[in-house]
Amino acid sequence: MTALPPWPYPKRAAHRGAGKLAPENTLGALRLGYAYGYRMAEFDVKLSADGLPFLLHDATLDRTTNGTGRADALTWRELARLDAGSWHSAGWAGEPLPALSAVARYCRANGIAVNIEIKPSPGRERETGAAVAIDAATLWKGSDVPPLLSSFSATALEAALEVVPSLPRAWLTETLPADWRERCKALGCVALDAKHTLIEAETVARAHSAGLRVAAWTVNDPDRAAELAAWGVDTIITDAVDVIEARPPRPS
Repeated sequence: MTALPPWPYPKRAAHRGAGKLAPENTLGALRLGYAYGYRMAEFDVKLSADGLPFLLHDATLDRTTNGTGRADALTWRELARLDAGSWHSAGWAGEPLPALSAVARYCRANGIAVNIEIKPSPGRERETGAAVAIDAATLWKGSDVPPLLSSFSATALEAALEVVPSLPRAWLTETLPADWRERCKALGCVALDAKHTLIEAETVARAHSAGLRVAAWTVNDPDRAAELAAWGVDTIITDAVDVIEARPPRPS
């Protein structure tokens, strides 16, 4: 059995800041997740046309902003002018897209651990993995809890490993191939970050025996969250920040 790596992260993380209660991947969402007691946030980061890391999930701007087309076609100055709140509800009108640097300042000032999902625009996997890792290392320099990098893109994770091997990484996956432990190890990952429906008690046991932590997404049912916690899942990522307690109850 391989020793488990350090895991200084909370048991619960707020997906995209505050799930569906606020416009995803915004500072407003992070503030709301914090208000619900969450001290870890997961969010998505990609690059602008001029190479600045900022928060956005989709490859295009259409769903969550008043912009259109590929997100990486615009410079950061152009992206910063967009409204990333009105799509959610009128009360969030004018909420901007945040740069990773602004998110780092807020999270570090408020003691919020972060899971940065590297979300490259198509064709920019290696560039994004390297740039996000370098910026994350700089922005969180000296932090007691380093940012956890994750990605579905093996290329992005490989690039992150090459430029900043000291930052912890997790392999994001929505399938569980037979060689999942070997894939994690090949990418230098400290954790498996899997869709929760793939995870069973045996999965957690096998991961831990291989020296891998386990994160599960996106868990919105309290009973399922309790089951995963009982199996030893290290961090549960949820949209339901208003339903699932940020700090799980202690066993009676």
